[in-house]
Amino acid sequence: MIPVCAPLIAPEDAAAVAECLAGGWVSSSGPWVERFERAWADLCGMEEGVAVSNGTAALFIAARLLDLRPGEEVIMPAFTIVSCALAVTEAGGVPVLVDSDPRTWQMDVSRIEERITPRTRAVMVVHIYGHPADMDPILALARRRGLLVLEDAAEAHGALYKGRPCGGFGDISVFSFYANKLVTTGEGGMILTRNRRLADRARSLRNLCFLPHRRFVHEEAGWNFRLTALQAALGWSQSRRLASIVEKKRAVAARYTERLRGVAGLSLPVEEPWARSVFWVYGVVVDEALGLDAEELGARLSARGVETRPFFLGMHEQPLFRRMGLFGGERHPVCERLSRRGLYLPSGLGLTEGEIDGVCEALEASLAQGGRP
Repeated sequence: MIPVCAPLIAPEDAAAVAECLAGGWVSSSGPWVERFERAWADLCGMEEGVAVSNGTAALFIAARLLDLRPGEEVIMPAFTIVSCALAVTEAGGVPVLVDSDPRTWQMDVSRIEERITPRTRAVMVVHIYGHPADMDPILALARRRGLLVLEDAAEAHGALYKGRPCGGFGDISVFSFYANKLVTTGEGGMILTRNRRLADRARSLRNLCFLPHRRFVHEEAGWNFRLTALQAALGWSQSRRLASIVEKKRAVAARYTERLRGVAGLSLPVEEPWARSVFWVYGVVVDEALGLDAEELGARLSARGVETRPFFLGMHEQPLFRRMGLFGGERHPVCERLSRRGLYLPSGLGLTEGEIDGVCEALEASLAQGGRP
């Protein structure tokens, strides 16, 4: 079975972890966490980095930093991972959804302003599947309406918007270093900001909010969301070769596009002129005319030894949020189409051209079977 995503650990990564171990650094203490934080902040052009245990933890802390009052709203894409909306509801806010752009699969920036109300506090931007969202109009709208911008760059390590790195635009930005990301610490995340006060509060929230002058006394509820030194050493090493990792990802995507651009009934990922995508995953969308959906195509590919993953299910269709009374009666047609007709192909850094060609052959054969009986 060709897996969807598998990390590629280099010898220098193992050496960094060994050096960390040799120095006795195992917990979140010591120089390695700060070294990783500094390196990642520098890569993104931000002042402060706060490493945490995973990307969801980063989102939860970031949402808490917004200081939402009950009922205040955060605008976000309907088409994203569930963690984004959960972070807002956990912080006492209300997620407000925007449909996707059918071309880039990003949040449709032309539809954000119509979702703003007097209760709107922030806009959460998510760079979906490694392609940047169109940041300039979002930032201009946020300035004009007095809104904060929370930037989720979990899938966009090294992606560029008009030459600037994703994760460097928001008042607060977050990353994930899960095992399938371009830079991985197994589990891990990062919060970036230019605001020292926010960074200091994020550091407190990741460490149970101990009072600085009195340990084991707490005036605010925090979490144990610390990152270990071992994980930080691994992330720091990979951050030093991010450029080469991005080039490998882009080469995988280029090979897929070369092989699949002539296949009828498939929409392939695009790259806008103002964007440099990292193609975190290589997604395809199946046309209705083919008579099958992504679930059926995925099953056929699995039978041929190719692992796939479905696209996100829209937040408005999640049973969890329906039970919470959110998004009642909402429709987001582009998101719904992507959810039903999109899947992504093996996209790991270790893929060979021969494996990519084998995936494409399996895809073409699966499509040639025609629609459902």
